[in-house]
Amino acid sequence: MTTLSPATAATPVRPRRLRGLAWLVVRQHRTVLILCAAATVLGSAWTVYRREAALDILRSAHWPTLPRDTIDPAVRSRVADDLNSFGAQIGFLPLLFGVFLGAPLIAAEREQGTARLVTTQSVPRGRWLRWKLCSALALAALTSAVLGLLYGWWWDSAGPLASPDWLNGALFDSSGPVLVATSLFTTSLGIAIGTLVRRVVPAMALTFLVSGVALFAGDILKVGLATPRRLVTPLETVPPPATWYEAVQVDQWVGTASGRLYGWSTCVHDASPDTCRADLGIVNRVWEYLGPDQMAGMQWIAAGVLVGLSAVLMGSVLWWTRRGSL
Repeated sequence: MTTLSPATAATPVRPRRLRGLAWLVVRQHRTVLILCAAATVLGSAWTVYRREAALDILRSAHWPTLPRDTIDPAVRSRVADDLNSFGAQIGFLPLLFGVFLGAPLIAAEREQGTARLVTTQSVPRGRWLRWKLCSALALAALTSAVLGLLYGWWWDSAGPLASPDWLNGALFDSSGPVLVATSLFTTSLGIAIGTLVRRVVPAMALTFLVSGVALFAGDILKVGLATPRRLVTPLETVPPPATWYEAVQVDQWVGTASGRLYGWSTCVHDASPDTCRADLGIVNRVWEYLGPDQMAGMQWIAAGVLVGLSAVLMGSVLWWTRRGSL
């Protein structure tokens, strides 16, 4: 009878922490996973650093001891520019996720033929697809959530020194639930386009184009997410600064005492503007605006719409791939 010596005995194999589809998905997309992890860690550290640098600048200007209006305008402008610049940078995340994560996800599998190979194994096609889709969406959502929350934290720290234009600046799109929902939408859009196109490069190019158009349209339509408020003032006055500072102006009219509205330029170019206004009965200036307290509700409505569209796209991808061949 022979026995194995210690030198010839087989070395025990360490069990993998991930098994099955979890291991397969991580193995296939380890490069994207590493890049997203690096972006999250480095972006978080950079956000914290820049926030502290901005607060140091504000403290040197004796804020919050001094009121906002007494602080050097150059300091206020620098803080607002830093916030908007960084917000615009992380605002590109959804587009990057759609092009580089969503579009190649299924298109690369179909182009290389690995999708057909996987579906011939013991793993059901639907389960494999769910793992692929959920992992990509979770990666996009987690990265966006961390950076978006830190950016909102930085913006809140600046207080009234930040830019008051919260709707048209970076704050609305790059903080709270909107950044996460937009990343989910563009990633879902990229997956859907890649599933139909079946080629990686055309899918990425088409995703870039369609996502850009969709984001541009959303930027135009977001003003309709809430009902604007109206402020009526006498014709020759303007709203008080306390009311108007953080408000986003939507429209402006002139009106009569009975409430009839005319375009703001009515009678401006008339030979006798005062006589023209008197004939029409114009005595008021009417301002339509969105208040800063409406931002949170508008963000959640926008996020709900985007998540709903993402669910429709993912449902369509699952339905299409189940009924057709990969």
